[in-house]
Amino acid sequence: MKRYDYLIVGTGLFGSVFAYEMKRVGKKCLVIDKKQNVAGNVYTEEKAGIQVHKYGAHIFHTSDKKIWDYVNQFADFNHYVNSPVAVYGEELYNLPFNMNTFSKMWGIRTPAEAKEIIERQKAECHIEEPENLEEQALSLVGRDVYEKLVKGYTEKQWGRDCKDLPAFIIRRLPVRFTYDNNYFTDRYQGIPIGGYTGIVEKLLEGIEVRLGISYKEFVAENEAKGEGADVFNKVLYTGMIDEYFDYCLGELEYRSLRFEEEYISDCDNYQGNAVVNYTERQVPYTRIIEHKHFEFGEQAGTVITREYPAEWHKGDEPYYPVNNERNNTLFQKYQELAALESKVLFGGRLGQYRYYDMDKVIEAALEMVELERAPRE
Repeated sequence: MKRYDYLIVGTGLFGSVFAYEMKRVGKKCLVIDKKQNVAGNVYTEEKAGIQVHKYGAHIFHTSDKKIWDYVNQFADFNHYVNSPVAVYGEELYNLPFNMNTFSKMWGIRTPAEAKEIIERQKAECHIEEPENLEEQALSLVGRDVYEKLVKGYTEKQWGRDCKDLPAFIIRRLPVRFTYDNNYFTDRYQGIPIGGYTGIVEKLLEGIEVRLGISYKEFVAENEAKGEGADVFNKVLYTGMIDEYFDYCLGELEYRSLRFEEEYISDCDNYQGNAVVNYTERQVPYTRIIEHKHFEFGEQAGTVITREYPAEWHKGDEPYYPVNNERNNTLFQKYQELAALESKVLFGGRLGQYRYYDMDKVIEAALEMVELERAPRE
């Protein structure tokens, strides 16, 4: 009977880093994924010579040199800097909110002028204790920035009015009084040359991988063979924690996304930027991604993707956990069940029900590796 030290469910960054590190110390791993490709949501696919981010834009950024050095073992990174722009009607604004944004919006030049306008607008709102997201945003950036750059985009993302969303969703809105369009302040930033899929393929090199099979299908298949859980000693599960427990305590909420990809053969530059946000609610998509700009491509054609937020229903792909009070309380109850599963580890954004940037995914996976390697008392 073939035995594995770990069955790893999911070929995203968390599962793949964990598998790679365990293989390094002689552990035998089997990695499975219900998708037909590795790399989870960071999967990139070449089309017309362009690396297409199939599940939304992924820009690697971190301030942790250890994580930056770690990921650079598996790819060379370019010097791409994320500088999105936002379209509101016929107006175009730089993001994040900075002096270029304020200069365009109000026709001003100095930080003092921008601060004076924002503080005046905040005071005019007379909000002391924000009771919803709209009031929270108004108390942070004033009415103009909120109406043009926050309101519609946020309502599309969450599928409801800002007045009906809790204030804590926006704890802060970064406002910079410099002419700097770099969205991230992290020291290290870039895109892997050749795409993210290559990173995951290197992580999983020499490790057995089965695609197109879910965890429950895998378990059922082995039980049908009379093998059951004897095939593996331990499980790392990076899928939805509530799905693992058959939703016995109820369903956690997620937001989903729909992607509309288009190859334009007779256009070599569709929008002049990798990411353009559309902040009016009546525009159904939140952003258009033009993939070639991530790697400064000069191909004859171009590939764009329109990104549409969507309500999540069971069976849909979950992208963002809805970390409100109800869901966080329910997740804590699932965590209590998880603690009773001595042979199962839960990791990643779905297993731990939290949004992770890529560097934090890798950091969390390495932390779990260290816990697994630690000698048992």
